[in-house]
Formats: sequence, structure tokens, C-alpha cells
Amino acid sequence: MNLIQFFDANGDRAVAAVEAGVARTVNNAASVYGLALEAMTGHGGLSALVAAKGLGATVDRAAILAEGRMLSPIDHPDPAHLYVTGTGLTHLGSAATRDAMHKSNGTKTDADLTDSMKMFQMGLKGGKPAAGEKGVQPEWFYKGNGYSVVRPGHPIPSPGFALDAGEEPEIAGIYVIDGNGQPRRLGFALANEFSDHVTERVNYLYLAHSKLRACAFGPELRLGDLPRHIEGMSRIYRDGKVLWEKPFLSGEDNMSHTIDNLEYHHFKYELFRTPGDVHVHCFGTATLSFADGISTQPDDIFELEEAQFGAALRNPVQIDSEEPLIIGNLY
Repeated sequence: MNLIQFFDANGDRAVAAVEAGVARTVNNAASVYGLALEAMTGHGGLSALVAAKGLGATVDRAAILAEGRMLSPIDHPDPAHLYVTGTGLTHLGSAATRDAMHKSNGTKTDADLTDSMKMFQMGLKGGKPAAGEKGVQPEWFYKGNGYSVVRPGHPIPSPGFALDAGEEPEIAGIYVIDGNGQPRRLGFALANEFSDHVTERVNYLYLAHSKLRACAFGPELRLGDLPRHIEGMSRIYRDGKVLWEKPFLSGEDNMSHTIDNLEYHHFKYELFRTPGDVHVHCFGTATLSFADGISTQPDDIFELEEAQFGAALRNPVQIDSEEPLIIGNLY
């Protein structure tokens, strides 16, 4: 079962369950976040709660997307309480591009390896620990909060000071922290972890700057465990034609870390276990159009699709003007 949330024809929020390609509204549900909080009170999980509430009218997902009424598959009433974070160098093909970026600046270790390649090899050796053991830490970054999340179908803004506006096709885990301060996994969604790869290429220590950008995820939340093998397609359209496309792989069969290990090294920090908070945690990618020399332009359209996650995630690129920054004293 997948879940979507959207504005109905009257402008009211609604939730629908998607099964076998058919979406039907969930009775008495206005948000996935609200359903998650309700499911924590002893309903046996989200799927059981949806079944108990029952399903109503069929809705047209394609029309909802085309009319701009689709919401991200989870949000928070206070966007500051939704964290967007991620990990990198977690996939079996992910080191090559990063390594090439950093070698281009002559940044090597004493063993003639870049720091990126060293981090990747650490994951290969220790990212999939035995049950009950702790694995090696992955690369980690903060991306933003709920204010940086763009709804499916809506433009992803790139700031005026950015040097690049590039997609990163990923899978994100979706979590709500329960009243005891423990993460509760709702499921997984497609994510475009939009980044500035040119800025990162200047120096790998600029990674944090390159990640502070908008992003999009969804449009559907896939309930249940993450499939071990995920093979989707990432595309860029320009003027109605495919400019670039390439498969992307994910799932633990294609990763150097387990999902459990990535989750542990995020949620081990008490900061990220505040009751009621939402977390969207991206698990990394091995496919970038930037690696193939693509530089996006305004109105290019990103598309990520993978059948196990339902409808495709599509967002055009928008380049924002840099706003004047005035820092005044308040002594």
C-alpha cells in the first residue's frame, strides 16, 4: 500500500491509499502525519489504521498532479519540525564521480586515495555489520527543514548564488518520533536530493554548502520494508524532449551500508529524537547527470520513476534572483 496526500476539489486536505494503481480516499483523514500519530496509540500500524477507517471515493492521481494539488507524502504542521538529512557514498557505484571531483583538485591522501574514496572503502568494509553490532559511520549532511521541501510538480528553486542545479535520485526513509523519543519508520519515498555539484567540486569541504538547497520527495509514501533491489530511471526533459536519462539503483543489494546502519548513525543523536518531529532521511545515490557533463537550465524538468514507488516525481528547475541581505545591529 502507498499513501498520498493532496488538496481535494474543494481545497481541503485529504489522504488516499493507492493499491494496484487505484487511489481511494481514506475516511476521516486529512494528513499522513495525523494518521501516524493516531497509529502510535495502538492501532497496529498505518496499514491497519487505514483499513479500520475504510476507503471512500476513487481519485485521479494524474489529475491531482497535473493540477498542482499533490502534497509531499508527509509534512508537519510546523515546517521547522521536519528535518531533511542524508548520507553519501553509500551505494556501490557512488564513489567514482565524487572521487573524480576531488582528484581534479589534487586532493589526495598519503595513500594516494581521496578522502571520498577512503570513506567509501570504510563503508565497504564496515557498513553492513552483523545483527546486534554497530557499523562504520557514513558521510552525513543536513539539507534543510520543511520550508525547503517542494511539492511534487512544483518548481525546485536554485538560489541566485548557486553554481549548479543538479538532481540526485534517491530513496528517502520517512520517520516520526514517538512520545518516548523513539523513531517510528512509516516507509520510503522517491527523493530528488537537489544539490550544487559545481560548488562541491571546488573543494570537498564545501559539501555542506552544496547540500543547503531545496528538495522534493514523493509523491507516494510506500509503506513497508524497502525492497532489496530498486532499479528506477532518472530523466531530464528540455523543451519537451529527453535531454538525458540513466537508470539508478538502490536497495541494500546495491549499497555498501545497511538501512539499519544508516538509521542508527542518524538517530543516535538525541537532537533527532524529539517527540513529534518528522524526519526525511535520504540514503544516497550513484547516478548524477552532472557526471555526464549535463548543466541544467531554467524550466528543465527532472523526472524520477520506479514502479514500486507509484507515480513519478517530476519537478521543473527555477533559478531565483539573489535577494539583498541586510544584517543590522540590534544592540
